[in-house]
Amino acid sequence: MFKRGVCNSFVVNSMPNKTAATSVPIHPLLAERWSPRGFDTEHELDDTEVTALLESARWTASWGNTQPWRFILGHRGDSTFERIVANLKPNNQTWAQHASVLLVVCAKIKNDDGEPQRWAEYDAGQAVATMTVQARHMGLHVHQMAGFEPDGIESAFTLPEGTVPVTVVAVGRFDSEADLPEKLAERERAKRERLSLEEIVLTDSNR
Repeated sequence: MFKRGVCNSFVVNSMPNKTAATSVPIHPLLAERWSPRGFDTEHELDDTEVTALLESARWTASWGNTQPWRFILGHRGDSTFERIVANLKPNNQTWAQHASVLLVVCAKIKNDDGEPQRWAEYDAGQAVATMTVQARHMGLHVHQMAGFEPDGIESAFTLPEGTVPVTVVAVGRFDSEADLPEKLAERERAKRERLSLEEIVLTDSNR
């Protein structure tokens, strides 16, 4: 396993208020969802909890009911977890090694006949989004990562034909006292921000 250094680490100190500031009320599970890096190093997920997370993903909508999502699951301390950590970018290794579980989210981009499944990666993303809501319901947090080595994952694990890694997901319980590098601790404390609705809702200016 990768070890934290004893220098240049900081604690978040208190649970930040990360509830989204919305123009109208939305469901609390959505408003309170955020992606921490400070995970409780003692927390473990039992089989029932992991199954609930995977079931929530399994029942996600997908194009033509193709269900292209595939998951590699590692529990902190097992060899699968360690191989996943080894293929994260160094900045993510510093904190993701303390999550309760890590999942490599893969998408089956070709069907059994070798034909492209155009929406596979989109649908895999939907599955993770559904999982994040289930995780919040269970008092857990999810952090999705783009910072990983896809080629390394493909070398470390045997993926089905036509299947590619899309993201790595850390799941666990937030720890406001977790030791983090200063820059990451600042991100934990920072206010959540989003583009306004006016910026993301496109209109036809010619009408």
